[in-house]
Amino acid sequence: MKRVVIVDRRKCEIVNVPTPHAKDDWAVVKIIIAPMCTEYKQYESGIAKLPLGHEAAGEVVEVARKSKVKVGDRVIVMPQYPCGECSLCLSGEYIHCENNIDFAKFTGYSYGNDTFAQYIIKPSWLLPIIPDDISYENASMICCGLGPTFGAMERMHVDDFNTVLISGMGPVGLGGVINAVNRNARVIAVSRNEFRSKLAKEIGAQAIINPDNTDVFGKILELTEGKGVDVSIDCSGDATVQRLIINATRRNGKVAFCGESGEINLLVSIDLIRKGLTLYGIWHYNLNGVTKLLETVNYSKEKLDKMITHKFLLDEISKAWELQLTRQCGKVILYPW
Repeated sequence: MKRVVIVDRRKCEIVNVPTPHAKDDWAVVKIIIAPMCTEYKQYESGIAKLPLGHEAAGEVVEVARKSKVKVGDRVIVMPQYPCGECSLCLSGEYIHCENNIDFAKFTGYSYGNDTFAQYIIKPSWLLPIIPDDISYENASMICCGLGPTFGAMERMHVDDFNTVLISGMGPVGLGGVINAVNRNARVIAVSRNEFRSKLAKEIGAQAIINPDNTDVFGKILELTEGKGVDVSIDCSGDATVQRLIINATRRNGKVAFCGESGEINLLVSIDLIRKGLTLYGIWHYNLNGVTKLLETVNYSKEKLDKMITHKFLLDEISKAWELQLTRQCGKVILYPW
């Protein structure tokens, strides 16, 4: 099978390795769609953190005796290799598992866990079935496209009474707009990127604020009758913006952090005790929410089609990464075949 490897700064190759085989309750999936996340940063630096790619959708092509899926099933490939036995895994919070399986030791392979490849081997309980009326492309968005902000909104019980502030209009933030609109919430977005700001508007954000061009805090207060937003979600990873959303959230409001960086000065007395904010760190969502998230996908197909702005063959991955480095894109997907 084909597999992508990074060999130097802004250089990659497609190599051939043996196709993995099913074992115990692990199934082999032929990858049809591989959404791209932040791997472009590894491409830029030349320092690869394996495996490359962590989200996909595809078809089960081989199973062993204990499998929860069967050959021919259309499935979503969930991230990581959690143990499946600890209290976190059993409650659906597998993303926080502290006993992740040693992939190479279990399988005997040093490959087969990438999604930037033609096949992947995965525990069958991490392969939710795709409903017949949902495409591979749209289904693949339940990982990093819609997943993090869906998890945030589930935890914060976002509904049609809420005004939601979302900072950072990369693919995760754009997915947040779709999730919030699906819940009939009002969305205010903070974005510096003109391409993505326009896209956010098209998929339902009611107001877009560029922090370089206006008094963001003042504008948010103006849009919320001086009270601040009910809920904030940071997808930027920018410490300045993270501080902004804390300031812009009303008393007894809720703030979630999905951006994978940033270091803020948190004022315990003012922010938490006096203001009464509740803060959440959100990596993903509870696996028990897959059915509800797939309903969001079904309801939001046209918006997801807009969020997926570019498509490439696996052999064109360097072009895809170069595009991502420009930030002039929404979600980018690969076709390994």
